[in-house]
Amino acid sequence: MAQRHLDPTDPTAAGPVAVDALAGYLRAQATEFLRALRLHRETGGSGAAGGSEESVDAARALRRAARRISGTLHTFRPLLDETWAEELRPELAWLSGTLAREHAYQARLDRLLQALHRLSPQTDVPDVAAGSRTSPSAERPGGTPRAARVGDGGAPARARSSVGEAPGTAGTVPHPTAPTPDRGNGNGNLTVGAAKAGALLDRQLTLARTRAHSTALQALGSSRFHAVADKVAVLASDVPLTPTAHTMAPHPLATDAEERLTDAVAALPLVTAGSPYNAAALVHGLSPDPSPHPQDAPWHQVRLLLRLHRYAQEALHAVDGEGAPVDVRLLTAGRALDRHRDASEAAAAAAAAARTPRIAPATAYALGVLHADQRHEVEAARFAFQQAWQMQAIGAN
Repeated sequence: MAQRHLDPTDPTAAGPVAVDALAGYLRAQATEFLRALRLHRETGGSGAAGGSEESVDAARALRRAARRISGTLHTFRPLLDETWAEELRPELAWLSGTLAREHAYQARLDRLLQALHRLSPQTDVPDVAAGSRTSPSAERPGGTPRAARVGDGGAPARARSSVGEAPGTAGTVPHPTAPTPDRGNGNGNLTVGAAKAGALLDRQLTLARTRAHSTALQALGSSRFHAVADKVAVLASDVPLTPTAHTMAPHPLATDAEERLTDAVAALPLVTAGSPYNAAALVHGLSPDPSPHPQDAPWHQVRLLLRLHRYAQEALHAVDGEGAPVDVRLLTAGRALDRHRDASEAAAAAAAAARTPRIAPATAYALGVLHADQRHEVEAARFAFQQAWQMQAIGAN
């Protein structure tokens, strides 16, 4: 009698084994979450951008595990207890977002100050390349973070973290697309305003970072966080499945996630992404309307869908008993979208600073140039994603 080969998409053949393997993947991520949480507490529990290297790494690992658990609960929710999954998933998203906010503000400030220095190298703007992370002694657990002292001698006196060290710095590109202005060709206003623009951005984003730091500390000590940690601890030993989960296979659910990503990419203006200049985005960014540009939202959505697809592939490789291979094309596309997000938010921060009342015209001009530079970086990131995605499509054919 011929041997019957199991079809991984056959729910009666692959269902029980595949669902048990998926549950094992969730337990492994929950264990990683608890391990990172313990390390985070042992290293001081601040996780601040200026904290110790171990504390920063622990906070990063905590966010990474939280994102993977949340993404897996979203993609494979028909296999899991609906009430439990819908309660835990938004809480994990809240935790990951709260912990990431402080690092995002620091990375945004580093990015903008470096861009100002590149655009006007003769200007003494706050230097982010020469400074390193604030030393652990400058920001002890339970003490006042150095970043909180926003009036202690001005922007140039405060050390800044190196570009690329903190999470969320994927948008800092080593080879900017915007050309450096010719200092002898009518750029005196940029030279005059760059230092004041850097100081203004430093004050605004340092204040935002300080508030985010306080919010993160409050969140980590709240009953809401302890409830999340308790649920993840339960997940590390027991995954609540639906009664019919073992009659289903997870592969079609991962395929659905991939199709949602493909549909979202198909709706993107990839032809526009190939243009080196997008005047509509520049005009909107400098308008009195502070709302995000509508062009950016679909790209941000694709970034989230790409992340869900990548996490689903990790889970499937665990189901199939294989190590997750590195998909270079997916990683390249994801990094391009990270650059897009970071440049878009940096441009919005520059535009928001330019709307500050009663600033000098030279300062507003420098911020406008900085905004345009970051919008060019947005377009460069879109073009990089277009190239990576087209390579992926060609490789799949």
